[in-house]
Parts: sequence; structure tokens; C-alpha cells
Amino acid sequence: SAAQARALLEEAPGVIVVDEPVAGGYPTPVSHAAGTDAVYVGRIRADLSHPRGLNLWVVSDNIRKGAALNAVQLAEHLVRERS
Repeated sequence: SAAQARALLEEAPGVIVVDEPVAGGYPTPVSHAAGTDAVYVGRIRADLSHPRGLNLWVVSDNIRKGAALNAVQLAEHLVRERS
């Protein structure tokens, strides 16, 4: 469910949930993600076209998270797995 997904995402490291049912209650690349390492998630809703589907809005700074930080996190994960 959307509530279960929201609860899981709120506990995920590096993820910030911005999902308020008011105008502007969702993340945008400019107002939230630019210049940060976090991944922002909002507008978490049930997908009306699929009984077990979800729709959500995800934004991040793709230069920071998509390239540099992600490479570091993958390397750290590999080191932990091999220790």
C-alpha cells in the first residue's frame, strides 16, 4: 500500500520523504534536490491502473547522487561484503 511504502521509504538511508497533501507538498529538483546527496520522494499514491502498483515522484541531483556518490556507495558496499 502507499502507506506501507511511505513508512519504508521514511526509514531508508539517504531518502527524504516530502509528501504532504497540500499545494507544494512534494519535492522538486530545484527546491529540494539541487546540491544535495539525498533522494527525495513524494506524491506516493496507489496506481489506479494496477492493483499492486504505486505511483511516486522521485528527484535527486543526478550529478551528485547519480554519478559521484553512487560510485562511492557501491565501493563501500563491496568492501563490506568482502570483509
